[in-house]
Amino acid sequence: MPSLTELARAHTHLGDDDVAWLHLLLADWQIIADLSFADLILWLPDRDGHGLWAAAQMRPTTGPTSYVDDIVGAFVPTGRRPLLDAALQQERVVREGDPEWRDEVPVRVEAIPVRRDGRVLALIGRNTNLLGVRTPSRLELAYLQTATDLTQMISNGDFPHRGQRSDHTDSPRVGDGFVRIDAQGMVTYASPNALSVYRRLGLTTDLAGLDLAGTTRDLIPASRRPDEESLSVVLGGQAARDTEVSNGATVVIVRSIPLRSATEHTGALVLMRDVTDLRSRDRELVTKDATIREIHHRVKNNLQTVAALLRLQARRMTVPEATAALEEAVRRVGSIALVHETLSQSLDENVDFDEVADRLRVMVTEVGSTEAPLSSSRSGSFGVLPGEVATPIAMVLTELLQNATEHAFGGGPGHVEVTAARSAGSLRLSVADDGRGLPEGFDAERSASLGLSIVRTLVESELGGAIRIGVSPCGGTQVDVRVPLA
Repeated sequence: MPSLTELARAHTHLGDDDVAWLHLLLADWQIIADLSFADLILWLPDRDGHGLWAAAQMRPTTGPTSYVDDIVGAFVPTGRRPLLDAALQQERVVREGDPEWRDEVPVRVEAIPVRRDGRVLALIGRNTNLLGVRTPSRLELAYLQTATDLTQMISNGDFPHRGQRSDHTDSPRVGDGFVRIDAQGMVTYASPNALSVYRRLGLTTDLAGLDLAGTTRDLIPASRRPDEESLSVVLGGQAARDTEVSNGATVVIVRSIPLRSATEHTGALVLMRDVTDLRSRDRELVTKDATIREIHHRVKNNLQTVAALLRLQARRMTVPEATAALEEAVRRVGSIALVHETLSQSLDENVDFDEVADRLRVMVTEVGSTEAPLSSSRSGSFGVLPGEVATPIAMVLTELLQNATEHAFGGGPGHVEVTAARSAGSLRLSVADDGRGLPEGFDAERSASLGLSIVRTLVESELGGAIRIGVSPCGGTQVDVRVPLA
C-alpha cells in the first residue's frame, strides 16, 4: 500500500511543506472520524487534473464503517464522483446530494476542502453509514457539532494547529473523555467518561456550567499543579497543547483543541484520559530497569573480584603451566565481566558489541603479548546483540584471539584481524592471523586444546552455529564462526 508521501510525489504538485501539513492533519483525524461517526478518505488532486487519488483512510471507533475494503492508492477519474469534483472546483464544503449505496448500505457523503495558506491542497471525503440511524443522544449531538466545527476549520485553513501532533501512544482520544467549553472556558457539555475522570480527581458535582480551569485548579494540590500558564491555557481552551494533572492518586492527561469560526474564538474541545495505571507501570519499568542494571553491575564487580583472586594465585605458582592456566582463566572471566559492565550501562538487555570486541581485542592481543609486539584491528560491525548472545560471543572471541596470540607467531611479531558481518538472521565472525599457519596434520575434531573445545561448545551447542578453521588469505590461520540471530 503506497504512503501519502509516495502518492503525493508521484501524482501531484504538492511540495514538502504541503505534505507535512497533510501529515499533521492525519495525526489528528482519528478524532474527527470518531466525532463524525464516519469514515474519512483523503483525496489528492491529480497534477494533470484527471481525477483524485485516495492517499489515506481512517475508520471510526464510535460507529460502523462505510468502507469494508482499503482504498488507499485508488484513482477516481473526474466525473465519477461529482460531489468531490464540486468541492474541489468551488473550494467549499459540499453536503448536497442523495446517499450513495455501497454493499446494500446507504452512505451519506460530504466533501471538505483541506486549505493551507489560501490554497486547497486536498479533499476529505466524510462517509457516514446510515444503516440503523436513530435519534441522536446529547453525547452524539455534541460530537457531531464539534466535528462540524473542526471540518469548517479545515476548510478555512485553521486546522490542524501548527506544531502539535496527537499520535503519541498516551494521547487522549474521544472515547476517553470529551468536554466542550465555550469561549469563556465554561463547560457546555461533558461526556460520562469525562465526568468519571473528574470524579476520580475529587469532583462531587456535575461539570456542566463550571469553569474548567478553575475547577481543576481547586481539585489539584498546589504542589502538584503544572505551571499556572499551562493550566489556564490548556483547560481554558486558549491553545492547542496538552498537560498532565494529578491529585496524588489519579493522573490525567488533558489536551485542548481550540475551536474558532472564520473570525473569532468560539471555545474548545478538551479531551482527557486517566493514565494512572500507565504512569504506575512506567514507574515499575523504570524501577525494574534500574534493578537489572544494578544486578549486572554487581555481577561485573564479583567477576572482577574472582579475576583478581585468580591473578594473585597465579603470582604464587611456581609451575609455569599452572601460571599460564590461571592467566587464561583471568582473561575468560574478564571477557564475561566486560559484557556485564556494558549491560549495566544499557537501558535494555542489548549490547553494542563493537566496543566490547575492541576492548577484548586490545586486552588479549596487544596488552597480553609479552614476547614480541602484536597488533590487531577490526573491520565490519557486530551491531547490537542481545545479552544472552553477547556473553558467549565474547567468550568465543576471547578464545580465538588467545589462540592466535599464543600459537600463530612463534614469539615473533604479527597481526590479527577481526572481521564481523551481519546478514538477515545471522552473524559472521572471523579471526585471521598472518602467522605460520596450522601445524601439519592438524585435525580440529581431535584437537585436545581447551580453548578450541570451549569455542566449539559455545558456538555449536549454546548458539546453534557452525565453526570452520582454514587458511587465511595471508597464509596464516582463519577461524570462521557463523551463528543465527533471532
